[in-house]
Amino acid sequence: MMGMGMLFYSCQSESKQTQPEAKPPKQLKIDVKQEDTYQTMAHFGASDAWSCQFVGLWPDSKKTAMAELLFSRDQDAQGHPKGIGLSLWRFNVGAGSAEQGDDSDIKDEWRRAESFLKADGNYDWSKQAGQVWFAQAAQELGVPNLLVFPNSPPVYMTKNGKAYANDGNPNLSEDRFDDFGNYLANVITGLEEKGLSVDYVSPVNEPQWDWSDAGQEGTPFLNSDIAGIVRSLDASLTASGLSTKIDIAEAGKINYLYENSDKPQRGSQIAAFFGDESEDFIGHLDHVGQAISGHSYFTTSPFTSAVQQRKNLQRAISEVDDLEFWMSEYCILGNNGGEINGSGKDLGIDPALYMARVIHNDLVIANASAWHWWLAISPYDYKDGLIYIDKNKEDGDFEDSKMLWALGNYSRFIRPGFQRKGVVLDGDELQSANFLVSAFSSPEADEMVYVIVNSGIDEVEAALAIDGETITAHQGYITSKEHELTPLVLEEETVVIPARSIVTVTVNQLPK
Repeated sequence: MMGMGMLFYSCQSESKQTQPEAKPPKQLKIDVKQEDTYQTMAHFGASDAWSCQFVGLWPDSKKTAMAELLFSRDQDAQGHPKGIGLSLWRFNVGAGSAEQGDDSDIKDEWRRAESFLKADGNYDWSKQAGQVWFAQAAQELGVPNLLVFPNSPPVYMTKNGKAYANDGNPNLSEDRFDDFGNYLANVITGLEEKGLSVDYVSPVNEPQWDWSDAGQEGTPFLNSDIAGIVRSLDASLTASGLSTKIDIAEAGKINYLYENSDKPQRGSQIAAFFGDESEDFIGHLDHVGQAISGHSYFTTSPFTSAVQQRKNLQRAISEVDDLEFWMSEYCILGNNGGEINGSGKDLGIDPALYMARVIHNDLVIANASAWHWWLAISPYDYKDGLIYIDKNKEDGDFEDSKMLWALGNYSRFIRPGFQRKGVVLDGDELQSANFLVSAFSSPEADEMVYVIVNSGIDEVEAALAIDGETITAHQGYITSKEHELTPLVLEEETVVIPARSIVTVTVNQLPK
């Protein structure tokens, strides 16, 4: 159970202040203001780390079923969604710790990864076959975007010959930046020869952490290192004739994007990379996308702090013309102030509701135009997976979680190009932390999607409106203790939002 208070906040204006605890009304009007426009959505995604290297080699029927859960937008004969329709897939480009085996020092072989690059400088494109299978399945099932990301440069390039760092120092010398850029361009070219179009490459991951415990592949970097790597990568992509955009900088916490905090030379990354006067300015490079990415870890509780940090982030983002924020990785980590603990697998509604609150705050407060979960498929006893599997490299059982379907309440219906609109409840911009509403319009402005998160213990009867005019919902879907994106029959002028549920409602006939 989650212990967030019934706090109120404004999702439209920073002039509104947090209000005293109160319960949301049991009846209310949800009104979308079409002229109040915010970010245009890019994609919802998840990562193939670490298990897809093995699961992609499982029997066809099982891996195909898991791919359908993640990628499909089809329905079964009863109208139930077959999957959550992700719009981006993240491909982990391995550093070669798997080939090193126990000599990699990474004890959990599921956190090691193969490398396409061999010690002699040649490439073996038969590597990472399980991951390639999932990326191809994503493409075949209509996922429009593919992003590749290394956690570490190849072990043949690193300072210590390992896929983890020593003493919190960057594990790549400046004189190898060009080699690393050429390597990533070669990987993208190699994947494209397999029929995979790579839209984005993210060359560094959580550069604020030390990555020196050999728990997985990873390395820290200073902002100056990242700028140098991106300049080399940009040149390599241009030389290879690739259109792939560069995503930076996968900050370990969102506050590192707008302040140094406890990581000098690794924080204030918006100013570092997109400030015109910065020595590390790279926003002008051809392949650098007009977005900066960060992870929502350790910033989701308490609720008032989560809201404030996202307001701070959005304020900093807005100071750079046309810059977007991507929330590029999250799962439930740590104790979260006693609200929910990341330890222990839980397939139920509690973590799904917590996840939905995080998504809502990232989209509505931080104006994130992208939102990505961490492990699509997890073998761990942790709240880190959308799908859970036996930790077996060759075969096993799998099961879906409510977190999968909670993400689906967003990813399946809010497609790339949809734009977030303003929402008021009973004429007020304030929203209760236990009752959260966001709304998104299709690019053609012929469809409106409402996502409603009711974490409270009472059902709420909601009348839907657009610009004050009451409208009739076209279709609804619910995720709750009893349901997994189950279709709702909507025959009344109001929509009942059950207690402890996530409801998505689509409207196809909008007022003129």
